[in-house]
Amino acid sequence: MVENRGNLVENRWDQAKAKQLTSGLDELVYRSNLLGSDRRVCNWGGGNTSMKTTIADFRGREVEIMWVKGSGSDLATMQAKHFTGLRMDDIRPLYERDDMSDEEMVEYLTRCMIDSKHPRMSIETLLHAFLPFKHVDHTHPDSIIGLCCADNGREIADEIFGDRYVWVPYIRPGFKLSKMIAEGVRNHPKAELVLMEKHGLVTWGDTAEECYNKTIEIINEAAAYIEARVNEEQLFGGAQYQSLPAEERRDIAAEVMPLIRGAVSEEKRMILSFDDAEDVLKFVNGKDSKELSQIGAACPDHLVHTKMKPLFIDWDPATKDVEALKTAIREGVANYKEEYKRYFERNKNEGDKMFEPAPRVILIPGIGMINTGKSLAMAKVSGALYHRAIAVMRYSTTLGNFVSLSENESYNVEYWPLEIYKLTLQPPEAEFSRKVAFITGGAGGIGSETARLLAEQGAHVVLADLNLEGAQQVADEINEQYGEGRALAVQMDVTKEDMVQAAYRETALQYGGVDIIVNNAGLATSSPFEETSLDEWNLNMNVLGTGYFLVAREAFKLMKEQKIGGSMVFVGSKNSIYAGKNATAYSAAKALEAHLARCIAAEGGQYGIRVNTVLPDAILQGSNIWNSAWRNERAAAYGIEPDQLEEYYRKRTTLQVNVYPRDVAEGIAFFASSKAEKTTGCMLTIDGGVPAAFTR
Repeated sequence: MVENRGNLVENRWDQAKAKQLTSGLDELVYRSNLLGSDRRVCNWGGGNTSMKTTIADFRGREVEIMWVKGSGSDLATMQAKHFTGLRMDDIRPLYERDDMSDEEMVEYLTRCMIDSKHPRMSIETLLHAFLPFKHVDHTHPDSIIGLCCADNGREIADEIFGDRYVWVPYIRPGFKLSKMIAEGVRNHPKAELVLMEKHGLVTWGDTAEECYNKTIEIINEAAAYIEARVNEEQLFGGAQYQSLPAEERRDIAAEVMPLIRGAVSEEKRMILSFDDAEDVLKFVNGKDSKELSQIGAACPDHLVHTKMKPLFIDWDPATKDVEALKTAIREGVANYKEEYKRYFERNKNEGDKMFEPAPRVILIPGIGMINTGKSLAMAKVSGALYHRAIAVMRYSTTLGNFVSLSENESYNVEYWPLEIYKLTLQPPEAEFSRKVAFITGGAGGIGSETARLLAEQGAHVVLADLNLEGAQQVADEINEQYGEGRALAVQMDVTKEDMVQAAYRETALQYGGVDIIVNNAGLATSSPFEETSLDEWNLNMNVLGTGYFLVAREAFKLMKEQKIGGSMVFVGSKNSIYAGKNATAYSAAKALEAHLARCIAAEGGQYGIRVNTVLPDAILQGSNIWNSAWRNERAAAYGIEPDQLEEYYRKRTTLQVNVYPRDVAEGIAFFASSKAEKTTGCMLTIDGGVPAAFTR
């Protein structure tokens, strides 16, 4: 999302565009997208909007309904299909009740839906329904939450809004809160807004435009008041530390992220993201920031993705002592987990099952913020929400003291049955979810097909190749299909130690580490033995021997640091075990690969690192090798024309088939998967059955 960098929120209502909208739900979608497009107005996945209108029901009768945001959607991107329609005649009688449990309320509202195919309605549906206005917005703006999380917030609200607001003390969303808001508004005819303590803002209007304008106006009133009082030099107690230079802090982050990833992945593997934005650095370097960070979450919508508190690492960046930082991280994550378990025990209700106790937000002075999640996208959501928390603390501490939900209030949001229910709606995790695969030769036929297959099954993939343009094209295709950040392209020459190390540094910064290595970069040459030059010999040995060694060695170090195991799959060849005619250098190098894999398997077992090899043959489709002189050389070796090769190779197989990149990718995926978790040091032929290459 594009975010206005001024202090105030930009009003983005486009009158010309709005006039083109069909009256009704399209207006609500437009308004909602505008609100969600600026995260200072509404958190990712948070907030909700509604409109009341009349439609013809399935019998043609005019009925009053309310369209309200469906649960689990995001205002910035939601479409008409993400809203739920409910009959107002069925909802209004609920206002006369004194109380209603969450379960009873959800069951009742489900029966009010005009279409059972609509998504489940927001838990805050009654907040909208009980207010006597056509259009209602509920948002979580930084400036408003900053006001509502200041210990003197109500007094400041009097100064800003006079008698135009209703203040509602914090209670968890549901029937009681909805009724409290409605009663407060009914008792204050001049009210233009509701301030929800430690939570957010409610505004309304007779039209979609009026409602949107009011929301932006109120947000900016609060922001202007607070910004006029901000002292940048004294924010968060003033600076205690100085940020390290950009490259230096990124180098250190890349070095410690695999350690962090292993430490937070003991229960479930996590993907990490790194963030050293200006506001993050200002916060982590503040004198008061460690204490501030431990007060708690700024609002319920933050808490769901950030946990109640971040882990703040006690480290002085001026020392540049990375080993001391690693020690602090190990101890910090271990202590955080133990404290989280105690927090769970102190607050648990019957039947509660503890989530993973690892932190979602890790703050390091001088370096920045590291976030964890089941995917890069979710790690970045945690980070985005902590940006909002920093903004709230900036505002709250300008006004007074920052206050948060109590421990028990926080727990009851985190383990709220309705939030847990949302998790049950998510699809089951795929085989390679939460895993990172590093694939050399990623632009080629086997490499690109392997990347697509692993991404299809949930993996994040890194495509390393000399041909950066080709690797980037594959990465772009994967990101387009599976979401931004699922694939990363890096330029790498496997024979250059510094380039291999730099590629892993970039991988660690992007995802936190690596789980699967596909050693696949290749080339091939063909010459009679006596005509094999030293240059040709060295070329094969450098790429297929030294290259595979360097890629595997650096991965081995990283996997040992993570301490959560890993899988390497070498792409060998039929020639790894068969003496190919006129291919001495290539065949010898391919044999080296196969034995190198077994040697690494022998050493890696104690660390849970598995190493296996696939042995394909004659993969012509999409191959850079077979589009080079190798095709002509192999045809000449067999005494046939180059265009006859594919049929020649098919006929020499026992199964009478050609083998394609996808076939090899399937074998690689098998070795990398849980199905082969007790297999290492193994070779798998994927050649259609070439008797001369049967393993023995």
